[in-house]
Amino acid sequence: MQIERLSKIMAQRGLCSRREADRYIERGLVVVDGERISELGTKVSPDAKIELTQEGLARQQTQVTILLNKPIGYVSNLAEDGYKLAASLISTASRWQADKSPRKFNPTQLKGLEPAGRLDIDSTGLLVLTQDGRIARKIIGENSSVDKEYLVRVTGKLSDAGLKLLNHGLSLDDKKLKPAQVSWMNEDQLKFVLHEGKKRQIRRMCELVGLKVVGLKRIRIGKVVLGNLPPGQWRYLGEKESF
Repeated sequence: MQIERLSKIMAQRGLCSRREADRYIERGLVVVDGERISELGTKVSPDAKIELTQEGLARQQTQVTILLNKPIGYVSNLAEDGYKLAASLISTASRWQADKSPRKFNPTQLKGLEPAGRLDIDSTGLLVLTQDGRIARKIIGENSSVDKEYLVRVTGKLSDAGLKLLNHGLSLDDKKLKPAQVSWMNEDQLKFVLHEGKKRQIRRMCELVGLKVVGLKRIRIGKVVLGNLPPGQWRYLGEKESF
């Protein structure tokens, strides 16, 4: 039986991300078959019993996931051309007053807070930022089944054949796209439900059928909706919410 790196197996089992696993291992917060492990790079059997210590579990409980209504002009992760990161909007002042979470904001929560998926600089709507690798994996992991819903305002004419292609049949970067659910909301707005997230996917799909996107807003990721969250404001993921 081939042994694997402990951090890799922990990530595969959804215990945490590989980066988080390394942090837990360094701190001696991982127990394998009853033995506490603290050496990075340790390899174990794929069927080993792996657990976090009580302290490790407690650390996981303190990790935050934040839902932001990203406005136009902010980038999701890598700062470019002088534009600010979406995470720079997270502060006490910008927290939505209607947020029902009992959590109190502390600037230390910004450490390790990463976007789970991208939202283009000229797009708005729901952006998830999380310290929890399990949540990131669920949303953007290789085997993720979480869908995303968008409202897309367009100009141009779309034939019935074009609408059919938007639902299934287009390719980007020489790869066929997964089936989508695309339908008209009104005379100039489409609803897209996607099961993948290629770079600028919706805009590029629309270009292929003769449409130009003039407005794009993400309103749902899995079971979590944007709702009435105002642009530029944020709230915590609720204790009973999941993607």
